[in-house]
Parts: sequence; C-alpha cells; structure tokens
Amino acid sequence: MTLAQNPLLDFTDLPRFDLIEPAHVKPAITQLLTEGRALVERLIADPAPVTWENFAGALSDGLEGLGRAWGVVGHLHSVNDIPAWRDAYNEMLPDISRFYTELGQNLQLFDKYRALKQSPEYAGLSAARKKIIENQLRDFRLGGAELPEDQKPRFLAISEELSQLAAKFSENLLDATNAFAEIVTDEAELAGLPDYAKEAAREVAQKAGLDGWKFTLHAPSYGPLMQYAENRDLRQRMYRAYATRAAEIDNGYSKPEWDNGPIMQRLLALKAEDAAMLGFNNYAEESLLPKMADTPAQVLDFLRDMAKKAKPFAERDMAELLAFARDELGITDFQPWDAAFVSEKLLQARYAFSEQEVKQYFTEPNVVGGLFKVIESLFGVRVKPDSAPVWHEDVRFYRLETTDGALVGQFYMDLYARETKRGGAWMDEARSRKRTASGIQTPIAYLNCNFARPVGGKPATFTHDEVITLFHEAGHGLHHLLARGEEAGVSGIHGVEWDAVELPSQFMENYCWEWDVLQGMTAHVDTGAPLPRALYDKMLAAKNFQSGMMTVRQLEFSLFDMILHSEFDPNGPSTVMDVLNTVRQEVAVLIPPAWHRFPNSFSHIFGGGYAAGYYSYKWAEVLSADCYAAFEEAGNPFDPEVGKRFLDEILSRGGERPALENFKAFRGREPSPDALLRHSGMVAA
Repeated sequence: MTLAQNPLLDFTDLPRFDLIEPAHVKPAITQLLTEGRALVERLIADPAPVTWENFAGALSDGLEGLGRAWGVVGHLHSVNDIPAWRDAYNEMLPDISRFYTELGQNLQLFDKYRALKQSPEYAGLSAARKKIIENQLRDFRLGGAELPEDQKPRFLAISEELSQLAAKFSENLLDATNAFAEIVTDEAELAGLPDYAKEAAREVAQKAGLDGWKFTLHAPSYGPLMQYAENRDLRQRMYRAYATRAAEIDNGYSKPEWDNGPIMQRLLALKAEDAAMLGFNNYAEESLLPKMADTPAQVLDFLRDMAKKAKPFAERDMAELLAFARDELGITDFQPWDAAFVSEKLLQARYAFSEQEVKQYFTEPNVVGGLFKVIESLFGVRVKPDSAPVWHEDVRFYRLETTDGALVGQFYMDLYARETKRGGAWMDEARSRKRTASGIQTPIAYLNCNFARPVGGKPATFTHDEVITLFHEAGHGLHHLLARGEEAGVSGIHGVEWDAVELPSQFMENYCWEWDVLQGMTAHVDTGAPLPRALYDKMLAAKNFQSGMMTVRQLEFSLFDMILHSEFDPNGPSTVMDVLNTVRQEVAVLIPPAWHRFPNSFSHIFGGGYAAGYYSYKWAEVLSADCYAAFEEAGNPFDPEVGKRFLDEILSRGGERPALENFKAFRGREPSPDALLRHSGMVAA
C-alpha cells in the first residue's frame, strides 16, 4: 500500500488530518507492523560487527513511522472519540501492544545492544547515543527479555491486557460523563450562576432540541455550577452524578458495563504479576526504576513530610470554611457539594473579588497572545500562525522560529471541550526532533485543553485557573519543541525521567502571576480594558487561598497511588476504596461521602501513564519552584542570562543526561522545597 492510497503512511511532513479516516488504520498499521518485524529480523541476521549506524540507528529510524502513525491514531481516539475511531483504535491496540512487548523480550536484540555497549565504538559515541543504549538495556530488562522462554507468552499476554484495560477505563469514564445531563427549565433555579454559564447551558440545550438549560459533567459546565449555583439541591445532584461516574453505584444514568471497579482490580492484579515476574517486590519498584526517586519508601517519606508541613494549614483553611458557611451563609450541616460554593463566597468576602469577575478579562486572543509573548521573551524565539490540515475546525496551528526565521518546531492548539474529546488537558508529540540524512527533522506537538468555547458572538473567556492550565501544557510543549538533541530517543520529552517531566510545565505557571505579563494578556470581554491593578493585587493576596487544602488533596492522590502500587494486595480482603479511606484519615481535611467513587475516574493512574508516579506532580513542583527562584534572585522574571541558562541546561537537554544533573547544572546545588513552601504561603509566621 502506498501513501497515495493511505494518508496514514505519509510521513513526508505533517499528518494528513484532512484525509485520514478510521478505515485507513488497520491496513496502515498492519503494513507498518509487518515492515517492522522484517526490519528486526534483518538486523538480527546481519553478521557484521554491531555499530550504531548498522543497528541502533537503523532500528530507531526504521520503526519511527510506526510510532508516528500509531501516535496519530491514538491522538484521534482522544480528540474525536466517535464509534468509528474507537473501534479502529481498539481493533489494532492488541497488535501494537504485542509488537512492542515482543520487541522488549527479543533476546537477540538485547544481545546486539549489549554487544554495542561492549564494542570499541562505544567509548567514542556521543553522550546522547550512550544514554539511548543504557535506556534500551534497562527497558529490555523491564520488557521481560531476561525471562525464561516459557514465561514470555504470559508476560506478553499481561502487556496486551494492560493496554486494553487502560483504554477501556478511559472509554467508560467518557461514556459515563457524556450520559448524564441535568435539564433546568425554571431560571429561578439558576440563581447565582453567571451569565456566561447560563448562556453556554442554553446553547447546549438548543443544540439538543430542548427548552431551558442543559448542564453536563464536562468541566466547563460542571465547574461553574458547583462554584456559583445557590440551589443546594441542584449542586447535590450534580455532585453525586460526577462522584459516581463509571462506578457500581445506582445513580440513574450509568450502565453496569461502564463500571471501572473490576477494571481497577484487574489492572492492579496484572501489574503485581508483571512486577513479580521481573523480580520486583511490587509494581511501584518497577515503575520507579526509570524515575528520579529510588524506592517507594523514599517517595512515601517525601509525601508524608510534605503532608506534615501542609496539614496544619489545611486544617486552618477547613475551619475557616466551616465557620464562614455557618456564620455567613447559614449552612450548619456543611457537605462536600457546598465546598466550591462556600469557598467562592468566602473568597469574595475576604478579597472583594470573584473568579467570575476576573474571568471577564482573560479573553482568548489576549491570553494566547500573552503566552506567546512570554515564550518569545524568555527563549529568544518567535511564535507565528501557520497552516496545516486539522482534525476539527476549532484547532489552530503555529510555528516557532528563531529570530532570523529558521524553523524550530510547530504545534497544534485544541482548546475547547467537546463531547467526543477526553477530559482534562494534555500535551503529546506528533514528531520528534532528530538529525536525518537531509538535515534536522523539526519537532511537532499537540496542546489539548477542555475550555468553554465562545458564546453569544463574543470571544471565549478563561478563568485564571484555566490560564494556568494553558501555560502548564505550553511548558510541556516547549520541553519538546526547544530540544537541541539530534537523537530522537533522548530528544525533547523522550528519555526524561517521569518525575522530572512536569518541571517545565509547572515552571511556566509562575508567569500567570506576574503583573507585567497579565497587563499585556488581558482585555475585558465587553470594554477591552486591561486587568486593573487593584484587581490584580486582590488576586495576588488571594493566591494562596486554601493552598493548604489544595496541597493535602494532591498529597492524598499521590499517597493513594503509591500505596496502591506498593502495599495493596489486589487479591486480598481490602478494597481500593479501603486504601483511599485510610489515606484520607491520614492527610485529608474534607472527607467525601461513603458513596463517592473517586478511584473510578482517576484516569491518570488507571487510564494513563501515572501509575506509581502521581507523586511526580508534587516533586516537580519542588523542582520548578526552585528553578523559578533563580529568576526571583536575579530580580527579573525575564532575566536573559538566567533564561538562557534554563534553556541551555534544562529545556533543550531533553533526556540526554539525568534530570538531577540538569537541575544541578542550572541551580548549582541539590533541589530544596523551601521555594515551594514559600510560594504556597505555607511558612510558619
């Protein structure tokens, strides 16, 4: 099959999203898998002494097309999850999983890499190529290459099933999220809701051919209702529907086949079996091997130390919330569905502003323009609109250039929520930077968010939290796009330890609090006026509002994840919820109802790549706050010397050297949590 017959096989430049259809998936992926297996056989059979060019480089180059094509398929499964794309993705997922698992178990390939490391050429290889060889040897061991032959089929079956279960977990969550709707026909029930939220709900109802207002469990609809709606019963119904997504609870809209409970149990059992086969005591030990942290105990100590520091502040936050609810709002039986509403009222009372007021200033064109200006000022590049085939009319495409016009990289930006798009925000790659025979192949990234789209003929407006989310994902994108490496295996986000990969993203969040930045990226949706200094000062004063509660919430998720993958017996008498409840007793200050099923929607660890790795967010916060402190010490958030050093020592390095070495090269010392605690207002007075 040629690329003219199948656009999924066209790797000459950008993905052909204007032509690629679900029907192209099976023939293209089948062909690429066949070619990949033939390449492996050819390289194994080559009798010549092993070199980088005739083996490692040839294998990487030869399998790149398969990775890129499957990346496009996986991306479309995430952003356009219609039945045809879901079926096309799931049909080929077992074959893809089998291929890569077989690759990881191929002892002849393993022997070739070992021979390459022991060859005379190795000493003269670049640091990047040496790192790739080391990573490959490690990954072969993790992939089961050293298992006895009679155990490999079982290990292969586990890998396939894990991939299928992770995909099914996410699909169940999306289906459950889409299945619920709250239809309101009496506007009096919407007291307190801002106009933008009502307009959006009205448009959704009209599109569905309904009268009134339609609210869903997607973030742009659910969040404002929980934050502003005065109708407590409405908040309770929405909260229960959201909290029991993809669960066994009878909530009036779910289906038994969407229950993620059995999937979680099966995932945990398979991961435990996988780890045991490889000689680990638990899956967390296996997960940490390619990360910065050494042992589960080290991670648990870090998390519990942070919890010890944060919990007194969280308890103070909670006491203030309960007192305000009782004394000012007459809520004497405070419930979790009151938390966002009461918090917003307390925020307004204490700091005399609301998120709704702030949101009117963060209009999409100005926010995006402000983000690009920060990128340009920090890293000496230019962001320009570009053209490319896209998967939806909402998608925009841009290019990064040097000041003299040379192409650095390109990225897609897909900002709005859709029913066919998975929730949350994420960055992924379409292509990595590397040197080819014809020159440098420039990187391409996807930036995906789930913000509310424009309504009423006005530009979209974002909450400040959503602005922070956009900057966060852009940080991931910059890590990928500003790479200078010439080997794809350690270029950009490749080869970076998982618990360091959030450093650039969380670093970028700091610029959402700089006055000079906000001045240039705000324009009121009605008047065009920039954010007033007085309102900014209130935002800054409120920056650490409930930071203690937010910190222990993240620590709750992280501890739950690490304990689940290091101490929990999926075949024992305890349940996943038992683990979570125990963790909550240790660190939480706001305990949900017994029927709350948070784990069933915790897609980071069950449907994504964060199993035994969710702590990475908190660890990366330590790293990113410490890095930003270097700019604070220089007295300028755009200090050119510090910015160049951050680019040279961290962003552009990718996975060429260990993340801790990158950090120490930038800061000149080991990481310290002091800056994070200071930024979060959790320093004892």
